[in-house]
Amino acid sequence: MTERAEQGLSRRDFAALAVGGVALIQAGTPASAQQAAPTAKAPLEPTRLVSAGETLRPEIVGNFGIVAAGRHYAVAAGTRMLMAGGNATDAGVAAVFAAAVTEISHFGFGGEAPTIIYDAKAKKVSAVNGQGVAPALATPDKFAKAGVIPGNGPNGGTVPAMVDAMALALQLNGTMTLDQVLQPAIELADGFVMYNFLAEVFASQKKATSKWKDAYDAYYPGGQLPKVGEIFRQPNLAKTIRLIAEADRAAYKKTKDRKKAIQAGRDAFYKGDIARRIGAAMERDGGLMRYEDLAVYKGRVETPAMTSVFGYEVYKAGFWSQGPAMLMALNIAEASGIAEMEPGSAPYLHILAESIKLAFDDRNAYFGDPDFATVPMKGLLSKDYAAQRAKQIGPKASLEHRYGDPWAYEGRARTTPAFTPHMLKAPPRPTADTTAIEVVDKDGNLFSATPSSGWMLGGAYIPGDTGVPMSNRLTVFDLDPESPNVLAPGKRPRTTLSPSMVLKDGAPYLAIGTPGGDNQDQQIMNVLLRVLAFGQPLQAAIEAPRINSNHFHASFAIKKDEPGVLEVEDRVPQAVRDDLAVRGHKLDVLGPFAVSTGIVAAGVVPGSGTLRGGADVRRERYVFGW
Repeated sequence: MTERAEQGLSRRDFAALAVGGVALIQAGTPASAQQAAPTAKAPLEPTRLVSAGETLRPEIVGNFGIVAAGRHYAVAAGTRMLMAGGNATDAGVAAVFAAAVTEISHFGFGGEAPTIIYDAKAKKVSAVNGQGVAPALATPDKFAKAGVIPGNGPNGGTVPAMVDAMALALQLNGTMTLDQVLQPAIELADGFVMYNFLAEVFASQKKATSKWKDAYDAYYPGGQLPKVGEIFRQPNLAKTIRLIAEADRAAYKKTKDRKKAIQAGRDAFYKGDIARRIGAAMERDGGLMRYEDLAVYKGRVETPAMTSVFGYEVYKAGFWSQGPAMLMALNIAEASGIAEMEPGSAPYLHILAESIKLAFDDRNAYFGDPDFATVPMKGLLSKDYAAQRAKQIGPKASLEHRYGDPWAYEGRARTTPAFTPHMLKAPPRPTADTTAIEVVDKDGNLFSATPSSGWMLGGAYIPGDTGVPMSNRLTVFDLDPESPNVLAPGKRPRTTLSPSMVLKDGAPYLAIGTPGGDNQDQQIMNVLLRVLAFGQPLQAAIEAPRINSNHFHASFAIKKDEPGVLEVEDRVPQAVRDDLAVRGHKLDVLGPFAVSTGIVAAGVVPGSGTLRGGADVRRERYVFGW
């Protein structure tokens, strides 16, 4: 096994896997066949029509419902709920549970799932926080010797939040029972056909996972690798999911109260035998989490953060997530006059990159769980603050970290110490990834979730015989006492998970999300600018060439930064790249669709009220509906 395989795959490696088949096909083409290619242009097939707006994938349209997600299994689960009479939230929750079973390269049942929901009847946007908290025993001193919080193993994660979040979402805006929406996940846990991408991840993470016997036995029974086309079974996870469904079903039979039944199913995971087995295994394996951490955990529904740009209202989760950084970057870009520039031009990409750099530097300096940290939320989202930050963008790329002063726009004096983000002096650790699920239904309900953690990269950890891969999110915390994101018991880490919702004049418009860690909001912004400021078609905007800044300190492990570094897909014209380089950007030129992302989106077309959806060609995303 190579050194890279032993260490695990980076986010860039994951992207390479997704397009690797093309290289293999090309590599397998005999040289003689390449040389024998005809020189004359083949005549156009007579029935072939070429559209000026043609994309690699069609934009999905309809008037019944559309589900966009990471894999076809999740899309199928969501579509099944819509066909059974469910709404967008029923479909979204079913898709999240299905993804937790079938996308374990990126997300497992013990992970988290921040979610934003638009209720068409109430005309209200709500955020389900869906981000677990640090265990009661997790304090900075526990990790001081290592200098970094691990991203894997019994001390890699926060309290599992996904099950709680999906129960809250279903209670808030769903119409179905927990038992109903869990059925596709149960069937998939009983066995699904292994696909190539996941099989390659299994192969790369076998050694890393072998550190934890329960996970190794669950994912590599008999030491064997799962093979493409074979049925992959997770009997322990299937048993766990059935216990949740049975608790919901029994409570509904007794009370006929859907919301109380959902709570009973949820409590079967957090307060019953499942939680006791998780806690016991954690303690046995040297972890800090206990049964009591699960028993007392309770997520909540919150008012999301919002800004108005280009005539639209954009909603994100609160300042316990990185989501508001995208709102800030949009505000800065709007104040910089980006709407008057040519999309994809050097001036446009320069403003986009510099806006992101300013907003994300502020993310690192000021964001943290508002239950524990004093965050200048009003100042950070102020249009006046955005205008002041926009003035800091010059003709040249900044190679310095520039932290702003949002307190000057907060309307009250600063009460917290200044924190300067920095890289840690510890060995780099592998990080992994995420998925995204977006749904729209015929009534205009929207669902946007960004589920993550419980991934395989670096080695999955499963406590006991539960079959539940645990979270990896504890590593996002800081250990610096002055940081607003410093680790504390019961606190949410400043998660990178970032669902998005857009309304137009208060009416439903778009649910959009992506995997990608620190990249998520950058990539969503790449697409939203083209759609909101320039009216480009959804699928065309998703497929357009992208950029991605590595300038600011990252969220995971050693908090690495790369000042001035800008990833650019090579479909950005050479002349534009040359211009960006002259402006001082340190270009990292990637393949044609190689930025590590995978946008999916679904929404309502203004005026007609019909539906549309799109899915990235990056990361093999899926969308279906009618």
